[in-house]
Amino acid sequence: MSQARVRSAPWHFDPAAEFLSADAIAALQLDRLRATIARTYAAVPRFRSRCDAAGVHPSDLRRLDDLTRFPFTTKADLREAYPFGLFAVPRAEVSRLHASSGTTGRPTVVGYTAADLDRWAGLMARCFAVAGARPGDVIHNAYGYGLFTGGLGAHDGAERLGATVVPASGGGTERQIVLLRDFGADVLCATPSYALNIAEVAERQGVDLRASRLRLGMFGAEPWSEGMRAALQTRLGITARDVYGLSEIMGPGVAVECEAGSGLHGWEDHFLFEVIDPATGAVLEPGRTGELVITTLTKDALPMIRYRTRDITRLDRTPCPCGRNHVRIMRITGRDDDMMILRGVNVYPTQIEAALTDVPGASPHYRLVLRRAGAMDTLTIELEPDPALAGPAWPTLSAAVIHQVKSLVGVTVAVTLQAPGSLPRSAGKAVRLCDLRPKD
Repeated sequence: MSQARVRSAPWHFDPAAEFLSADAIAALQLDRLRATIARTYAAVPRFRSRCDAAGVHPSDLRRLDDLTRFPFTTKADLREAYPFGLFAVPRAEVSRLHASSGTTGRPTVVGYTAADLDRWAGLMARCFAVAGARPGDVIHNAYGYGLFTGGLGAHDGAERLGATVVPASGGGTERQIVLLRDFGADVLCATPSYALNIAEVAERQGVDLRASRLRLGMFGAEPWSEGMRAALQTRLGITARDVYGLSEIMGPGVAVECEAGSGLHGWEDHFLFEVIDPATGAVLEPGRTGELVITTLTKDALPMIRYRTRDITRLDRTPCPCGRNHVRIMRITGRDDDMMILRGVNVYPTQIEAALTDVPGASPHYRLVLRRAGAMDTLTIELEPDPALAGPAWPTLSAAVIHQVKSLVGVTVAVTLQAPGSLPRSAGKAVRLCDLRPKD
């Protein structure tokens, strides 16, 4: 079959699982949850002791709602059990290890059996298909390879889809642009901040990626705003889709935006999603904003029970126009551990980003600097103006940013304008927050 015919043919990965009824999803979840809880209790001493201390046993799980009786798992548990203390299979049965950078302490280590890797590839292939990728596409993968889960997770899923994969990894932006153009990439996978960097460098080189074959971007691994989506779509000439995952749960492929673009479908045949009040741990009703908690239902090597992601979002269980009944995770607005409290107001970096995108002359390149003045925290936005903005207009831009942030976010900030191109660019996750407050 020719490549053109492959592209034009309607295709969905595993449609039976994608379009399960709500009742079928709930029944499958309960069956898999019971098995996961029982196996984790038997195989992971740390989880068993936590359950015993809470007075709960796997036999107490009779309904899905009974999950709330079981203890949470946190990143601290992974660090304290370093490296393999939470694994539910012997280390010899683990086919692959991934890990966090460990820059703020011990890294978090995650493991996968061969069956885990097979399921992961299948779920990521499902995400590609739901977002609009097709067999025969050229998928340019600019997620980092190595211990970070993004590169290999997207790679295996793209191959399972039947695509041609370009394993570019991160960095070497000038070469990325050559490969995107010369290999005729249809899909770009990257963090949104790095995709924007690719667009910026291409523009400086006089390369118009909007005239290339690129039609779809699969962006994740960091929170990003609707303003960032608009900038990526305009500058690259693509449809930008959000893909969600985290290494502790699996990696990319936990959830993805469908063609309706109204939230990310979380794959409930493999994961159970809750939203809790971050302060009390109480489960919130669908539609209320809080911290996302995920339980894995099909992982062998490292099952996670009620893992606190620290990601702030809300769940939508109303019918999706696409016809899928899997819950929608609305756009991640930030992380609980990135939240700033300025004069009693809770502020997330993505709120600042959303405000900046509405200010003419502001570029998407910024950094937030937290300092302490006496007993109060202060926030300075280091911002690059659009290169086309003349120097005499910079004071007006500063005033406009201060006004916009005050109006939309409710806090007063300082603004320091930086020379275009002076703020650091990242080939991976962008570092938006610089905390210079004294450590207590």
